[in-house]
Amino acid sequence: MLGEATHGTHEFYTWRAAVTRRLVQERGFSFVAVEGDWPDCDRVDRSVRCRPEAPADPRAALAAFERWPTWMWANEEVVDFTRWLRDRNARVDEADRVGFHGLDVYSLWESLREILTWLREHDPGQVPAALAAYRCFEPYDEDPQRYALATRLVPHRCAEEVVALLAGLRERAAVADRLERFGAWQNAEVVAGAERYYRAMIRGGRESWNVRDRHMDDTLARLLNHYGPGSRAVVWAHNTHVGDARATDMVDAGEVNIGQLARERYGPERVVLVGFGTHSGTVTAGAAWGAPMETMTVPPARRYSLEEALHAAAPDQALLVFPRDGRPDLLTHEIDHRAIGVVYRPQRESPGNYVPTVLGDRYDAFCWFDTSRAVRPLPVRPATAEPETWPSGV
Repeated sequence: MLGEATHGTHEFYTWRAAVTRRLVQERGFSFVAVEGDWPDCDRVDRSVRCRPEAPADPRAALAAFERWPTWMWANEEVVDFTRWLRDRNARVDEADRVGFHGLDVYSLWESLREILTWLREHDPGQVPAALAAYRCFEPYDEDPQRYALATRLVPHRCAEEVVALLAGLRERAAVADRLERFGAWQNAEVVAGAERYYRAMIRGGRESWNVRDRHMDDTLARLLNHYGPGSRAVVWAHNTHVGDARATDMVDAGEVNIGQLARERYGPERVVLVGFGTHSGTVTAGAAWGAPMETMTVPPARRYSLEEALHAAAPDQALLVFPRDGRPDLLTHEIDHRAIGVVYRPQRESPGNYVPTVLGDRYDAFCWFDTSRAVRPLPVRPATAEPETWPSGV
């Protein structure tokens, strides 16, 4: 699992891509799974797998991303990696092609439409269940906040329809290997997860965070099972998802994340968690949820933070691999570690931008870039922004 301290830093994307290329070429890794929506990433996956109906250039699939913040995946750095991946896949048998998948939970309506389209062509008997779910959500005009508010009056407003849809697709996917049927099943799992997520979001507190990360963990497990025995994954997500939550103050709030859940599910010896960080530079972010993206200045890190310590002692760029024994204080003592989200106000960087961290327990290794610069976003259509959820920007 390869992290990032921001969703908008060039070095994080390019070095995750460089590490991933080596994992694919030298260690036979099976797929890349990112903190992105399944339907959007499925278009990219079809392109990099050289499917005949998909764009020949992954850039076209990435430029179709519409959900704010588009720059997370619709950027030149991801274009470079996915073009490399398509070129690599074109030179191997179809069974050996490396995939590109989304783990996230937000695409409720998009996933419903994908399910309906697929079922009408491949499994008409399941269309009534899908239509029942779609019609249940339809009155909310693709507004998750309206749906979530409605669940205050009827706590399980569309849950029964979603469960019926999911049960049918899950049963059929269990006896089929085809990626298309797996995709329909996964879209149904997204609908179920999103329904739970938006209900939790309106109740407030931290439950929605756990619903989201558990969904990502379950999606990763389904993908590993789908790719078969011996399959291996590279995950790209924010440090707040990748770094073990138990080594931060997240544990005090009862929060989990995919790094912790992977260590618990597979064992720490089969999971490698890599954090990323920077001291200063520029970043792509928004001043508020749904605001236009900007190139912002990242100020020098605050005093007594991990970033200040590395700025003083580490090379300009470094890969730090942590020993299991004889660890220095920097790895065993709690220290503040910066986290910048898609919403960022550098002129008034707050305590919320720093996560108390026991570095050696949170990660197995750390990629350090003293000075960094913003990603290069693609020109895309105006982005849609759903209601902001906790925690801001990650």
